[in-house]
Parts: sequence; structure tokens; C-alpha cells
Amino acid sequence: MNRFKDKIVVVVGAGSIGPGWGNGKAAAVLYAREGARVFAADVNLEAARETQEIIRGEGGACEVGTVDVTSEDSILALFDQVFAATDRIDVLHNNVGLTRPGATVDVSAKDWDDIFAINLRSMFLTCRTVLPAMIEAGSGAIVNISSISSMRWLGSPMASYEASKAGVTQFTRAIALEHASRGIRANVVTPGLMDTPTIVAPYSAIAGAAQMDEVRRRRAEAVPMGRMGDAWDIAHAALFLASDHARYITGQELIVDGGITRMVGFKPR
Repeated sequence: MNRFKDKIVVVVGAGSIGPGWGNGKAAAVLYAREGARVFAADVNLEAARETQEIIRGEGGACEVGTVDVTSEDSILALFDQVFAATDRIDVLHNNVGLTRPGATVDVSAKDWDDIFAINLRSMFLTCRTVLPAMIEAGSGAIVNISSISSMRWLGSPMASYEASKAGVTQFTRAIALEHASRGIRANVVTPGLMDTPTIVAPYSAIAGAAQMDEVRRRRAEAVPMGRMGDAWDIAHAALFLASDHARYITGQELIVDGGITRMVGFKPR
């Protein structure tokens, strides 16, 4: 459909932390398939290059950069690289997120700060850096990735993650309304129980690596549709919100969860 023909899209967190398809990797590939020139950024440059290889192998355009989203200097350097190559950014897609399980009484202040630095402060820094260019252009779309854990308890203690993702949602609403009159839109994709490489580390820590098949089965059973979502479900939702098909949508959450947040008497597993 070429919905993003001649568009410049920056995906922060465009690599996958393990084998398979992470949300950012799938989103970067889909933007490119729709005609975008993609800048794929990740703390792991090799992971970003893997995404680049897929895109270029399909005939798409992709450049890569490394970024430590906890470092303001690193974020500024990334966007210096982008603006050195192009005069604008049409879409900013923030995918970076970290889950660190732990009961509130066991979470150190440093762990709390680390989660907020990665999950929320990073989105503030990337948006703050990109918004002036979008304001000058009079257009732009921002898509931030949150989580249904920002809305409800999912059965595992991870208060720092839940609070940080709630912050992502409200921050996105704030920038959407601040900049709506300037032609800039900002929206949130809110994933539910997903089967991506991101779940392996935290749930292995909770249940043990040998129990991952059982963890996956129980998570799937908890969803009304009977299955977890995958990275492509999130990527397609993000593409819609970033596209002109959503030109009158801003400050909204698109919940992608197989219906789990609408269940009465939901029992997390």
C-alpha cells in the first residue's frame, strides 16, 4: 500500500533481545515494507543490523544507529545522526522497555530508577528532541509502546514496571494535547500478554527456564481469544496509528490484548 512512501521513521528499540521477532524489529520491518526510510536504533548495534539486513534484503531502506536510552548525550547523538542524513522525522516510534519483576519491598531505589530511566525518561528525551523538528514541519506522529500492566494487576509483582508504563500512557496524552494544534499526533499502543523474546528473561527468572512452555500455555489460556499476541500484532497497530489513516486520532490508547482487559473476573496466571 506504500502508506509511508517517502516518510522518515525512527524506531528506537528496533532490535530483538533474543531469537525471533520483537515488537520493535517487526515494526521497523513493516514501516519499511510500506515504503518508509527507516532509522533503526538499538543499544545492541548487532541487533539493529539484523533488522537492517532483513529490510535491505526485502529491497527497503534502512540505516542503523546505536543508542543508550538512559543517556541524554547518546540520544542527542542518535538524532544528530538522523538529522545529518535527512531534514525531518515524520514518525517517532518508541519501543524500548524493560521488565524487572520484584515485590515492592524488595525493589531497590536504584532498580526503580533504572526502570523509569529506560521505560519513561527515555521517551521524554526522544520526544523532546524530535518535537521541535515536527513543530517546524507542522506535522508528525509519535507512537509509544505501553502495557496493559499500566491498567491492572497481571499476577506477578512488578510495581516499578507497572508505574513506569502508566507514566508512558499519561505522558503521551500530555504531548498529544500540547501539540495537537501544530499538526502533531501522539498515541499509545498497549500490548497485552505477548509471546515475544522480551518475556523469556523475566518469566524465566520467576518460573525457571524449564517452565517456559508451561508459562506460555497458562498465559494463552488467560486470554479470551485463547492465544497470546505476537510482535506483528503490535507492529500493525503502531503502523495504523502512525499512518494517515489515523489522521484524526491523537492522545489515544490502542489496546492490543485479545480481550483480556475486558474480562469480568479475570484471574491472572
